[in-house]
Formats: sequence, structure tokens, C-alpha cells
Amino acid sequence: MLPKQARILVVDDDIDVLFAVKMLLKTEVKEVVTEKNPEHLLSLLHRDKFDVILLDMNYKSALHTGNEGFYWLRKILEHDPRAAVVMITAYGDIETAVRSLKEGATDFVLKPWRNEKLLTTLADALNQPSKERRGNANGKTAGTPGSEWAAARPDQDLIGESEEMQAVFYKIDKIAPTDANVLILGENGTGKELLAKALHRKSLRANQPFVAVDLGALTESLFESELFGHKKGAYTDAREDRAGRFEAANGGTLFLDEIGNISLAQQAKLLTVLQNRQVIRLGTNQPIPVDIRLICATNVPVHDLVSESRFRKDLVYRINTVEITLPPLRGRGEDIVRLAQHFAKVYATKYRKPPLQFEEPTLKKLRQYAWPGNVRELQHAVERVVIMAEGDVLRPQDFSFSPLETPLRSAEEKQDLRLDEIEKSTIQRVIDKHQGNITKAAKELGITRTALYRRLGKYDI
Repeated sequence: MLPKQARILVVDDDIDVLFAVKMLLKTEVKEVVTEKNPEHLLSLLHRDKFDVILLDMNYKSALHTGNEGFYWLRKILEHDPRAAVVMITAYGDIETAVRSLKEGATDFVLKPWRNEKLLTTLADALNQPSKERRGNANGKTAGTPGSEWAAARPDQDLIGESEEMQAVFYKIDKIAPTDANVLILGENGTGKELLAKALHRKSLRANQPFVAVDLGALTESLFESELFGHKKGAYTDAREDRAGRFEAANGGTLFLDEIGNISLAQQAKLLTVLQNRQVIRLGTNQPIPVDIRLICATNVPVHDLVSESRFRKDLVYRINTVEITLPPLRGRGEDIVRLAQHFAKVYATKYRKPPLQFEEPTLKKLRQYAWPGNVRELQHAVERVVIMAEGDVLRPQDFSFSPLETPLRSAEEKQDLRLDEIEKSTIQRVIDKHQGNITKAAKELGITRTALYRRLGKYDI
């Protein structure tokens, strides 16, 4: 979220853009200053201090070379080398936007944008330490190994003091400075993208682009165009040349989420690019070298898919030089309380509520709940309660969970902790929940129907 005391400067010669941004941000931050003429930019910076500058790339000015954005970016950074500058660019100019990152911009947004995406980008720019944006005064690259995790961690939502999370943080410290490909495993809502960003920001590529792709959202027809780019006329709607996500991430990190959901045909195309370290845009025969650090994530048990011939073994070897498994929230002990208190503070500020306290019975209720949606579910639950809160104390009755998802056992009850018994018990509960529907049960368990049938036979269920 955006700090309420933030001051944002927006520079764009399109008055509609200025009006839209001002309307979006006026309730989110302390002040939004808009400026149509970039010639007035430096005088504004000499007169006032801004937390983030939202800067358009192109203007109808005397600087008609197409490099107006770079010119004004350099002027801003000459004035303040630690300034947070987010560039605004058209969707077809993604190569230009990536170049702006290399020249010192903090981030970029593509027009037309989704409001949620713009808010997230600005929040990231505000939260990103200045030394990570521009390098520190001693000229050391951001993400240099050896710095303390707590001081270097940019994503404050990646919170945890449990042994499970400390093990994750240790792996990040060891792995991030290398260029090793990483496969992140974990249930939905555990924070896999936050972990990928943390790896990037503690890496030697921290000042280069971080490009995220949700592979689960790409259709077969869009897969190649989105990842590898295309030439104008390559297909019916290809109205201009366009770089793909691999090129956009060149020099930096490419994060491929939901990689377990892509087809065998898509896996083959991806493997070819990873092996050759070059892409060929649709409609051309010209290979383009790419230098990326690859991070992938999935909530699907990839190794089970390999055994069922639904995922290529050679691709698994390519993407998982190192594996990191994010633990489910229910296995993180007191992290549930820490996260709940963190989210309560965040949303109390956002919705202008007084500081909120949890009764001890409330915390006990949160500890005992299974959190099938993990950190994401906890975050949404706390936000909902903060909105509805009448006073400054959160009571057990304020939190309501679906009866289907409420855990059957309390934390105090004695449990058989043998792995096979835990797995058998979990499968039995999910089968009962879905009244014997194997397809639905397999989906909730995050495994295939074939894998579930094997386990049913194994445990004689």
C-alpha cells in the first residue's frame, strides 16, 4: 500500500492521463502534483521534494528524437541520484522501458494500465531502499552478498521468525548472489512471487529488470508471442514489432509462475530457449541472445507429473538447479500471529482506523485454523475484520471461517505425526469433504487424479 504521507509528481503531456492519475491517487497519498510541460520539471524539483516521480517517455516538444523520457530521467538523476522514478510507456515500447531501468529508473508501467497494478508499482518504488535503486555511495552493487537479511529485505510482507521461514531466508542468502535457476514450490497463497522478488533484489542483477509471467493465464496461441515476441504481421493482430518477456528481462530476472500448468508442446519450446539462451520472435528467423536468471514457481507436484509423463524430465533439470519449498501457513507456528498483527496494522492505517489489538482467545482461534488459503487467506481475513471492526479490540467472533475449512483438530489435541498417517488422514478428510468426488479431491490436494488413485490404493482408502 502507499504511505499516506507520500507526495507524488506526475509528468505527462496528456491531460487525460494527469486527471486519471490524480483521481486515483488523491485518496491514497498526501499530495499529487501534476505537470503537463516537462520543461517545468526541474524547477518543481528545486522547489519541492517528491517521494516518487511518475514520468512519461514521450512528449510533443522540441525534443522529437523519441528520447525525451531518457533526457528528463537523466536530468532528474543529476538533481537527485537517489530519486525514485517510474516511467510511463506504451505497451509496444517495452524495449525502451527496459532500457530506462538500465539508465536508472526504478520501475515502469505500461499504458493502458490497471489501477491496481499502478498502485502496486508506486508502492514498490516507495518501499524499495534508495541504495537498491541506484547503488550506494561507495559504488557497491545492490544485493551484494553478506548483508543482513532483515536490513536487505524489501518486501515487508515476507515475514517470519519460525524455524521453517528462517530456513527459507538462509537459502535466499546463499542462492541469491548466484545465477542458479530456482524452482519455488508451495501451496497457493504462500508467497512464491514475494520470494522470487526477494531473490532478485538480493542478487547481483538487482538493478536490472524483474519480469513476472503468469503462465497459467497464457493460452496456447499467446504463449510464444508473450514469451518470445513477434514481428509485425506474424499473425492477424500483430500490428507492430514487439519484444517478448525474455527480451524484457534481459540482464535481469525472469519469473515464470504456474509452470506446472503448461502443456508438453509449450515445455518443448521453453526448453529450446533455455538451452540455447536465445529467442526467435514469431515471424522471423533471427535469433536474439538473452541473458536472464530464471526463477519458476508452481503449486503442482512437478515430480509426480514427471512420473506420469506430463512434464519433461529434461526441463525439470533445467529449471531447478535449486529448489526452495515455502511452508504452508499452518506449519509456521507463531508466524500466524505475527502476520495477523502486521496486516492489522497495515489495514488500520489504510482504512483510517485506530490501532487494533487482538484478544488472546482471538489469537488462539487464528492459531487453530488450518488456513487452506495460507498467507493470502489470512491477509484477506484480517482486512475484512478491520473494515468491519467497531472498536479497537478484535474478538474471536469477529473472525468467521467456512465450516468446510475449519480444522477438525485443535492445536492441543494429540496427533499422530508420522508422515504416512498425516497423508492418509488428509486424503481421507478431503475425500469425505467432496463426498467421494476424485476430481475435486485431487484438485484441492494439488495432485493429479492418477496420483490420488495410487495413494488410495496405498492406504486402502
